[in-house]
Amino acid sequence: MINKSEIIEQTNLAFDFIQKLYLEVSYLIKEIEGILHEEEEKFIIGRPAGYGISARSSTGLESTNVNLWLLRKFAVFFVPKDKTRVERGQTITEIDDNLKILYLRIILRDKNINEPKVYAGVLYNIHKKPQVKWVGKFENVTGHLEYNDDKIFKNIEKIDYEDAYIKIQGELVENNLFEINNSETIRKKLIEPSLDLFRKS
Repeated sequence: MINKSEIIEQTNLAFDFIQKLYLEVSYLIKEIEGILHEEEEKFIIGRPAGYGISARSSTGLESTNVNLWLLRKFAVFFVPKDKTRVERGQTITEIDDNLKILYLRIILRDKNINEPKVYAGVLYNIHKKPQVKWVGKFENVTGHLEYNDDKIFKNIEKIDYEDAYIKIQGELVENNLFEINNSETIRKKLIEPSLDLFRKS
C-alpha cells in the first residue's frame, strides 16, 4: 500500500510534469507565431480574450465537468495582419467571404488518440448565419469550435461543418506532438504544410 509521503511526492511530480508540458507547448506556439510573422502575409496570433489559447474548460463540480478542470485540448489561430486589427489587447477579425485562418490545435489527451497530437492547417469559407447576433467577428467563434470539436474536426482532411450559427470548411494536417522537437521539424511538419493549404485554398 502506498504511504502518505509517496502520494505527496507523486502528486507533486504529476503537477510539475503537467506544468512543464504546458510551458513547452507555450514555447512551441510562440515559436510558430514568430515564424509566421516573418511570412509575406505577416500573420499575427488571434487574441479572442487577450494573448492566450482557446479551450473548453469548467470549474463545475458535476462529474462531467470535473473532467474539464485540466486542459487537455486547446487551440490558437493566426490571421494575416491586413485582415484584422488590435484594440485593447484583442484582435477583431471581421468575417467576410475572403477570410482564411491558420488554425493550430493541440490535443494532449483524448479517448481517440494514444499520444499527444498537434493539428495545423487552414479554415476557410467561414460564414455566420444572418440571424446569429453573438457572432460579430471570428474571435467569437473560437470557443464554439473547441466546444464542438468532436463534430467539427472529425475528418481533419476535409472539414465541412454547419450548424445553426456558423458554416466552416478547412483542412488540417496531423503530427505527433513529441516529434515536433526543433525549428526544422516545426517548419517542415507544421509551417510549410499549413502555408501550402492556406495559399491554395
